[in-house]
Amino acid sequence: MSLARLRGVPGLVPGGRKGLGGRGLILLASLYLVLLLGLPLAALLRAGLQLPPQRLWQLLSSELAASALQLSLSAATLAALINTGFGLLLAWILVRYRFPGRRLADALIDLPFAMPGVVAAIALLRLYGPGGRIGQLWDPEAPFGHWLAGIGITELNLTGSRFGVVLAMVYATLPFVVRAVQPVLEAIEPEVEESAFTLGATPAQTFRKVLLPQLLPALATGFSLALARGLGEYGLVTILTGNIPFETLTSTVYVYQRFEEFDFDGATAVSLVLLAGSLGLLVLINGLALWYRRSRAL
Repeated sequence: MSLARLRGVPGLVPGGRKGLGGRGLILLASLYLVLLLGLPLAALLRAGLQLPPQRLWQLLSSELAASALQLSLSAATLAALINTGFGLLLAWILVRYRFPGRRLADALIDLPFAMPGVVAAIALLRLYGPGGRIGQLWDPEAPFGHWLAGIGITELNLTGSRFGVVLAMVYATLPFVVRAVQPVLEAIEPEVEESAFTLGATPAQTFRKVLLPQLLPALATGFSLALARGLGEYGLVTILTGNIPFETLTSTVYVYQRFEEFDFDGATAVSLVLLAGSLGLLVLINGLALWYRRSRAL
């Protein structure tokens, strides 16, 4: 009996109507999703709907909340753009070139997923902080620092500034574009580029007119994922930036500070904005995936 016929036999193949306890597994998975995702989101939405619209607007339009949201959005967007460019470059190198240490480099891409944010923050501080290795170059006692002091530059602190916010988000979102683009690049046959070269196209023209259209959906997906992850970053920015109001205070840290001060309405209002942004990006990602599948089917 063929596999196609076995799919229609309940209990033999997972594609059948019942499968091996399929109904119970579906119920268990649904319960798991409801308890972990559905109910908490419903509770947050319920708390937000209980706030009068004028009160909600008042909380979101306060100078500190607006500044935190603006910083998070701008820094996350910039970090996602940076990683879109460098993520494409890294994916291209990992797929197209063979070199010593390639597998190690490929594994290191996923390090931000595995390493705790606080550990990464301490590591970045040791290098880029005011007392870090890079910061020591600005020491007036050092030869290079002596020259910089002569032109008025006496200190370098890459972390206690808005640059530190972007740095934290760039680190946290590094893998997303690489992992979104890498399988698409691997699926493109080398013969496609060879045909373009045979027809007289330059490498730049081949990339722009042949490869880039196929990579755009993956790049857009990676950018959206990186943007969503950057908006939700907390651990790295908390340690790296100092959380200075109107300077380096991001929306996630603002929510935590409101919660610590028992201002649950203020924390809920900003959380709703972050939730709306995350859901919007999720819809965008799924829409891009659906559009790409349909375009490939045509």
